[in-house]
Amino acid sequence: MIRGVTEKKCNFAKYIMENKKVAFYTLGCKLNYSETSSIGRLFKDAGYDTTAFNSRADVYVINTCSVTDNADKKCRKVVKEALKHSPNAYITIVGCYAQLKPKEIAEIPGVDMVLGAAEKFNIIEHINDLTKQEKTIVYNGPIDETNQFVSAYSIGDRTRTFLKVQDGCDYSCTFCTIPLARGGSRSGKIEEIVNQAEEIAASGVKEIVLTGVNIGDFGIREGKREDRFLDLVKALDKVEGIDRIRISSIEPNLLSNDIIEFVAQSKRFVPHFHMPLQSGSNKILSLMRRRYKRELYTERVAFIKSLMPNCCIGVDVIVGFPGETREDFIDTYNFLNDLDISYLHVFTYSERENTIAAQMEGAVPGAQRSDRSKMLHILSEKKRRAFYESQLGAQGDVLFEADEKDGYMHGFSKNYVKVRTLYDPLLVNEVVPVKFMEVTDNCEVEVEEVPETLAH
Repeated sequence: MIRGVTEKKCNFAKYIMENKKVAFYTLGCKLNYSETSSIGRLFKDAGYDTTAFNSRADVYVINTCSVTDNADKKCRKVVKEALKHSPNAYITIVGCYAQLKPKEIAEIPGVDMVLGAAEKFNIIEHINDLTKQEKTIVYNGPIDETNQFVSAYSIGDRTRTFLKVQDGCDYSCTFCTIPLARGGSRSGKIEEIVNQAEEIAASGVKEIVLTGVNIGDFGIREGKREDRFLDLVKALDKVEGIDRIRISSIEPNLLSNDIIEFVAQSKRFVPHFHMPLQSGSNKILSLMRRRYKRELYTERVAFIKSLMPNCCIGVDVIVGFPGETREDFIDTYNFLNDLDISYLHVFTYSERENTIAAQMEGAVPGAQRSDRSKMLHILSEKKRRAFYESQLGAQGDVLFEADEKDGYMHGFSKNYVKVRTLYDPLLVNEVVPVKFMEVTDNCEVEVEEVPETLAH
């Protein structure tokens, strides 16, 4: 009898352990999303069930960013929200902010563990005992010890997958903390990434977005260059079962004409590039220690458009960098206004500890930074609307997503035109030929489905 009771207790304890729940929250870039998803699979393999962040969980994992403003404020807010749903939960912080400011994070009430860059993928080893301690546990080593490439991809939560192909950066831009948070440039092997792409294809996902810190620098392993990004692109183009592959952000000096030419004739790579510019002033580019001048950027845009007239080109730009005068900003504004680009991602410069830029003279007052940001956001909307209007009357293939808002669903064309149509569950994760009809007030494109007999 006692033996039977003991067995029941053991089985019940096993049941409780196997049914522990974990929830995730991700701040920042596509790379973070791919890594969160991979960390999620580690928990699944360890017997955890994944639940929504706004529900009760035994463990909350918060993947942080250091690029966006107010990292500390955002982290505190998310921790507070997690504890509201589950006051006794075990809170773990990972990501770039965790590498850069572990002591700062350890002081946030409710945080149980902080994992630096080299330890975040060992999270299960560290978290197997969920006993809360008086002091926050911190596993955080020097960033130069973070030299292994760990693969990652997101899956199961959307119609496209973010596939990590590269990590870290060897560049030394004066405003950037990413090398301090992620270490030096390193990549996976082409055959391993191709295998992951094949796994993704088998799952039914239609689109892969290649992501990394500096993906154009792909090919470095153990400090030596083994491959080129073009080699990876050519290998992935042969993967069956994937309709689209999209390149995320790539430096203009690394987006070679060979890559552009290959994408122009590719079966799977789509006509969409996102190239960081950061400034249209050569003076400011020099202060930023960027590896190109604006003349090269102009050449890249012109070459892309000569081969792919309908290609979408997105641009990152920073306003208010130290030393940026009004004349420098106007120079950037006019440069962007004249470029045949499709949209802007505008970042207002903010000081980062341990960066050269933070020590530079000529700080731009906050009000001026804000005004310049507003001007470029308006320019971005103008550029996006003009690009969308240039597509009206044309046909394109749209991959529809699962979202529904006010009776509508959304999707994107190969060249990144955001469209909307009345919600139809049969369209979710389907590539559908459509005709672009009208640009809405919200800068989305109304479409009508094209019968298969008339498509293309």
